[in-house]
Amino acid sequence: MKNVIQIAGIKSNEEAQMIADSGATHLGFPFGLDVHAEDTTMEEASQIISRLPRFVHPVLITYYDAALQIKQTMDKLGCRIVQLHGHVAPTETRKLRKIFPGVEIWKSLVVHPEKPEGSLQVLQQYEAFVDAFITDTFDPDTGASGATGKTHDWNISREIIIRSQKPVIVAGGLNPKNVGEAIRAVRPAGVDVHTGVENQAGFKEERLVQDFVHNARKAFAEIDHAS
Repeated sequence: MKNVIQIAGIKSNEEAQMIADSGATHLGFPFGLDVHAEDTTMEEASQIISRLPRFVHPVLITYYDAALQIKQTMDKLGCRIVQLHGHVAPTETRKLRKIFPGVEIWKSLVVHPEKPEGSLQVLQQYEAFVDAFITDTFDPDTGASGATGKTHDWNISREIIIRSQKPVIVAGGLNPKNVGEAIRAVRPAGVDVHTGVENQAGFKEERLVQDFVHNARKAFAEIDHAS
């Protein structure tokens, strides 16, 4: 896993195709959320995914905590990558891999501004059971742990990357203006954005998407060259 650029919260086939054409590698489809409303129905998301180019990978983003329900949802959508964003017992992640041998599991590490050490504890608990981690930011004002539009201390993300034996994707308040800085500071395996490329109406803005992808690719190229 290298230089992942995921854009989450897809609302239509037109939006998905625009994002794919802009060069994103992964598209995130949130279901089973704790705070935010879902962007589409399951049927609509399945149709969108069925039309994606083969080089763009759909990802189920979910707070579901039961392996069977997660597997059934992935089957309905037609994807093999899942981002476990809520609390899922390690035993359920192990069970998910058993009932879905081809699954790729990402586990979120939500950085709480007052308890940043908690994300490092989650890292230790899940490292043996997942393929990658993805950071995000907890919003104490709303209780949301994703799509908050808020950044966290990137030093925490850097520490997670240093300690993790698995790839780490960075998310949380990223946008076209700061994604390059985040990549240079943290040196992640990938980046993820949701609200940072949306207009005031909550739809993905083509110019913002293109700028985000361009700036991310440029920064990834710089750190690849430096290494």
